[in-house]
Amino acid sequence: MRLRLPRWAAVTAVLAVLAGAGTWTAVASDDPPPVHRADRMLDLDGARLDTSYFTGDGDGRRPAVLLGHGFGGSKDDVRAQAEQLARDGYAVLTWSARGFGASTGEIGLNDPDREVKDARKLIDWLAARPEVLLDKPGDPRVGVTGASYGGAISLLAAGHDPRVDAIAPQITYWNLADALFPDDVFKKLWAGIFFSAGNQPGAPTGAGTGRTEPGRTGTGQAGTGQPASGKSASGKTASGKSVACGRFTAELCSLYERVAVSGKPDAAARALLEARSPSAVGAKVKVPALLVQGQSDSLFTLAQSDAMARTLTANGAPVAVDWISGGHDGGDRETERVERRISTWFDRWLKRDTSVDTGPAFRVSRTGGVDSTDGRATLRAATADRYPGLTAGATSVPLAGPAQTFANPAGAAPPAVSAVPGLGGGVAGLSSLGVGLSLDFPGQHARFDAKPQAEPLRITGTPTVRVKVTSTATDGSAVLFAKVYDVGPDGRQQVLPAQLVAPVRVDGAEAGKSVTLTLPAVDHGVEAGHRLRLVVAATDLGYASPTVPADYTVAVESPLTVPTAPGLDTQAAALPWWVWGLPLLGLAAAGALLLTARRRTTAPAPDPELAAVPLQITGLSKKYKGGDRYSVRDLSFRVEQGQVLGLLGPNGAGKTTTLRMLMGLITPDEGEIRVFGQAIRPGAPVLSRVGSFVEGAGFLPHLNGRENLDLYWKATGRPAEDAHADEALRIANLGSALDRAVRTYSQGMRQRLALAQAMLGLPDLLILDEPTNGLDPPQIREMREVMIRYAAGGRTVIVSSHLLAEVEQSCTHLVVMDRGQLVQAGPVAEITGSGDTLLVTLGAPVPDALVEKIDALPGVATATRTDGGILVRLDTLAPTALIGELVGLDVPLTGIGPHRRLEDAFLTLIGGGAA
Repeated sequence: MRLRLPRWAAVTAVLAVLAGAGTWTAVASDDPPPVHRADRMLDLDGARLDTSYFTGDGDGRRPAVLLGHGFGGSKDDVRAQAEQLARDGYAVLTWSARGFGASTGEIGLNDPDREVKDARKLIDWLAARPEVLLDKPGDPRVGVTGASYGGAISLLAAGHDPRVDAIAPQITYWNLADALFPDDVFKKLWAGIFFSAGNQPGAPTGAGTGRTEPGRTGTGQAGTGQPASGKSASGKTASGKSVACGRFTAELCSLYERVAVSGKPDAAARALLEARSPSAVGAKVKVPALLVQGQSDSLFTLAQSDAMARTLTANGAPVAVDWISGGHDGGDRETERVERRISTWFDRWLKRDTSVDTGPAFRVSRTGGVDSTDGRATLRAATADRYPGLTAGATSVPLAGPAQTFANPAGAAPPAVSAVPGLGGGVAGLSSLGVGLSLDFPGQHARFDAKPQAEPLRITGTPTVRVKVTSTATDGSAVLFAKVYDVGPDGRQQVLPAQLVAPVRVDGAEAGKSVTLTLPAVDHGVEAGHRLRLVVAATDLGYASPTVPADYTVAVESPLTVPTAPGLDTQAAALPWWVWGLPLLGLAAAGALLLTARRRTTAPAPDPELAAVPLQITGLSKKYKGGDRYSVRDLSFRVEQGQVLGLLGPNGAGKTTTLRMLMGLITPDEGEIRVFGQAIRPGAPVLSRVGSFVEGAGFLPHLNGRENLDLYWKATGRPAEDAHADEALRIANLGSALDRAVRTYSQGMRQRLALAQAMLGLPDLLILDEPTNGLDPPQIREMREVMIRYAAGGRTVIVSSHLLAEVEQSCTHLVVMDRGQLVQAGPVAEITGSGDTLLVTLGAPVPDALVEKIDALPGVATATRTDGGILVRLDTLAPTALIGELVGLDVPLTGIGPHRRLEDAFLTLIGGGAA
């Protein structure tokens, strides 16, 4: 395939060579215009930075975006986002920070005199580009975004350079000293990972922090043949640093070695990190900021983004806060949604497009279940028109229990377990299953229980409690780790929300000292019948504890204060275009005309007792035309409001026939269908409350999208104001394509138009036959949230699909059919069953001897290898206890979940047929 370049592209290539760019490439894409990339090495003070510059087609100047990468990564990690931003009309510059990727120099942890100065130089470079929009000479219209390390540089750039116009930092820190030394307790595990990554170019440090560059072992020194560290035979670098410090500056090397050995941060270490933190220039950050922070994040917690939000809001800057599900500990980073929102944020504040909806001031992703095939949580959103902070809507939960004495063991071992970097992705699924990875050893903790909740409780923010601490340590100090568990009705199953723990250092506690414990900020729902449990432990795997043995006594002096953020609205979230309609492929225009034109038959009287029931099918049967065989036979089931019902069965099971009868497209031979108490007949008035897609949308190709929608709605004969057309068009998000002829649409655009068509009138019952056909994986994933949220608003969704994994994640209930008859109906969990076999996924291969040790554990029936890891069939051992045993055996587990998937249950029910 030959790529013809426009004349200006050739000019750009020449300019790139003159500027030392080296290479220029065009990144082709199927539908959008191509993106052009220029790679160049830029010589800055004391380092050469490897950069890439992305632009899309089009004339005129455009705003610019600086896009940073995560710690341990390189510019290659953000290439996909850079290309999309370029397609969205931005000039995008990415770079590998000092000491990473192909860039030279030492790592200064965003030192104002190194990395921050580099960012300012990059803005200078953008100001000289002819395609970049300028606010005044030397001042480009520029936004900065990035995750983790790159997120911090966006805040620092805004604080150090007044030319920055908008920022969108993700999962990052406000005060690095507070992040690594919370309450003067050393976060040794994460700090060790940081410095290990600094010793291995391109090595990742957890979720979102980069990927190892293939085929490269170090940045090196050009032409010298020396490794990146420049170490000599003496084991020291050229600057005299320890080899273990890798590419860090000497002062950071000294800081880490000093704190790691002592186990306690000193004033100099804290001062150095604070000076390199955004908080040091917080008063100067006054630009619009979209703050994206992770809930599954023991490195940079929600408290870090809370400090950002409070400071920037006080500065008068527009601020939006978005709590995503994942974070550095794993989980779903919601990449597609977040990157769309960042682009929209920049549209508003860089392009100055006031018509753009930037979304709610506060959004939090909440778990709606777990996909047992991959351990991912299904998500829904709650929003508010203002950021509530971490203490809003506080309620008191009394705790019971006497003062308790426990030990800090010699050597602080064995340590309790809460968050373990690298395991969070698997644990996220375990929490939703009522299983937790955390361990608290007997004799090393105190616990205080609340009464079972009479009603559900949603914790959003930081719980607090006042306790009295007494220590027998010679210096009268204590290092404690506080956490709040969600304990099940049986009293044994307990979940640690987000696997987070709050460390606290208490000094002067020889005779007892009262302190207020601020627990980790979380968003977690506690079901009725569950109770909260406060645990205060002497050790934690992720932190440094005193190695000298001592006894601690803890007594509770106040109730547990729990924030609830009452202003959150789960129905008014700012949502992507498909939030109400992606599961819907729309009602065919021809089908709508058929429904309104068919001869109506006399229907039975409405049943008032079923007026609130979306669907009840009783004794439904339909024979094949001209034969005695049944396509549907004696089918009965009921669907309640708020359910997402999956209709499953092998080919020929009668699913589509059932949906067609439900839509009034064909008439049953026997039985009855009632929708909201009214019997279904062709043209029944109640069908106006039903939106459906059964056989594909029929659009007139010569008309544009808007004209097709108008024509469809006019054909229904209903008033124009009932169409809710503006909302449907917002959902479709087709932009200018609405005014183009439908014959020019791609398949995905046709489906979006069909979804908008189905959403006209905002129907109470949505009927979908194979809604995922033709959708790409990101669209399918968004569809899950759509169906869940649509049902959560009191509406009901019925979906027939071949994708069992999608059905399992999206649906609350199932109806399984085979050969026209009902096989089983009920909640998804009831049909799949939890089973007694767990799949243990691994981060690294394990020897046969270790598998044999697992097999020999008391309470384990069998342990065998499988392609996905190790299958463990339990006998008497509880899943929680199994996790503890695996951790004790040093098994590199990344997740545990039930092995029986919907696919397994489905094949069992139908005897091995295909969906």
